[in-house]
Amino acid sequence: MRTAGDLVARMQMTRRMKNADAKKHVADKLGIALSDLTDAAVMGELRADLNLGTVYSSAGSFKGIEAKRNVAEVLGIEINCLERFRERWRQ
Repeated sequence: MRTAGDLVARMQMTRRMKNADAKKHVADKLGIALSDLTDAAVMGELRADLNLGTVYSSAGSFKGIEAKRNVAEVLGIEINCLERFRERWRQ
């Protein structure tokens, strides 16, 4: 969660993308250059701005399910635990 590895891995798992395709997709969704995906400073700021979760939580930062919801929204994917959480609250 220092850079974009978890986001790229999600795209590989949910959309069965190859590594290069997943990286390009994530960079495009985040609106950054491909090289910025591995820059801890750039990604740290971006993760904080988009509330995507960080390694070290700080006061007011999004954590857990809130961060996952934001990841799903930014990447345009479904995350199973979020769907189960929504189903539970609908009952």
